Amino acid sequence: MSDSPDVPAHILDRLRTICLVLPEVHEQQAWVGRRWRIRTKTFAHVLCITDDYPPLHSREAPLVGDATVLTFRAAGEELHALSNSGLPFYKPRWHPQVVGMVIEDTADWGEISELLTESYCLLAPRKLVTQVGRPGPATDEQD
Repeated sequence: MSDSPDVPAHILDRLRTICLVLPEVHEQQAWVGRRWRIRTKTFAHVLCITDDYPPLHSREAPLVGDATVLTFRAAGEELHALSNSGLPFYKPRWHPQVVGMVIEDTADWGEISELLTESYCLLAPRKLVTQVGRPGPATDEQD
């Protein structure tokens, strides 16, 4: 299907743990890499970039060398913050809500879980979103 190397198993395992607990999510082989979908909409896609392949991803990711990258959806303030924060994040031009992330050895998997949950919630039907445990805004507890 592609000339791209396989995504490392330990990364796929972590992403599966995050994505497959969300309601009605399924995993698929993508044109390159793996993706997780809610119905027909992709909310997470992981792949490896090597030797400038795949060209679309290698042109958009600010990399020198090979890497494993994850793309997902974001909106509002989160989209703005991630798009302007620099590596490991970057903003591909092919869709206004897509954000890319280089998965480094020091990746914060708690943060990745939150980002993918939010990506799912942007695309999932409202009735499924209500089934997802999401952290609410921080509040000060008062006596």
